[in-house]
Amino acid sequence: MTARHPLGRSATVLTAALALSSATSGLTAYAADSADRTSKTGTHTVATAAPRDEPDGSWQGDGLLLSPAENRKVNAYLDRARRAEPAISRGVRAAARLSDAELVGFDHRLKSPDSLKRKVATNLKEHPENTVDDSLARLGDAVRYTLQWPDDRYVTGVTIASEVLSARGNDTTKWSNTWGRAKGYKGLNSGWRAPGSGQRFEVQLHTPASKYAQEATHKLYEEQRLPTTSPERKKELQAQQDALFAAVPVPEGAPDLAAPALLAPTLTPAA
Repeated sequence: MTARHPLGRSATVLTAALALSSATSGLTAYAADSADRTSKTGTHTVATAAPRDEPDGSWQGDGLLLSPAENRKVNAYLDRARRAEPAISRGVRAAARLSDAELVGFDHRLKSPDSLKRKVATNLKEHPENTVDDSLARLGDAVRYTLQWPDDRYVTGVTIASEVLSARGNDTTKWSNTWGRAKGYKGLNSGWRAPGSGQRFEVQLHTPASKYAQEATHKLYEEQRLPTTSPERKKELQAQQDALFAAVPVPEGAPDLAAPALLAPTLTPAA
């Protein structure tokens, strides 16, 4: 007897799309050793290497570099995020409980140091006019969570959860609802600023199928954003991601979900 995947038909379609995408485009292994690749453009670009803190206090990895002074500032930001996280987590747990959501991946609620440093260094390379302080001020996902509901409870769940977070004094900083897109990422990513600490955090709001697609496309996205990835390869990777998200069912009413009304004026435009 064939085992049934817990996501049912959606998972079957998504898995088939991933297999077809990989076979068609020849997906390169993201984790493969790439130490021989070098990029020479930009102050914050170095020979590709595994992410690491260097003896001189700098950081480098994946063709990117942070100076010792920049790395110290990122480490200080990480320390502040760790101190703020327990209070933020209490509020997110309350939102999950009251909206009957599954809190997915809670053990990974803090972005890893290397992942955050890679993000900052990428921003500095792509926007050389920015300082490390500018980049850190824009970060919204050093602390992050995922709430998930079945399709038939998704709209109600998102509405309740966002209202709970708002009622606890969190300011809305981002509301990126991409359920209505013709192609590309499907889901709802919300950003918040915690009272007291002022720490920004992200809450992704998913169905099982959209979360499955996000995880299936993660390595594709990470390869796509590396400075060493060619424009041609980036187009291939985007096409693979589009194919996976095209298979995700859209819950009725999801494209119309809006941020808590009282806080909508504080929003910044979604990218």
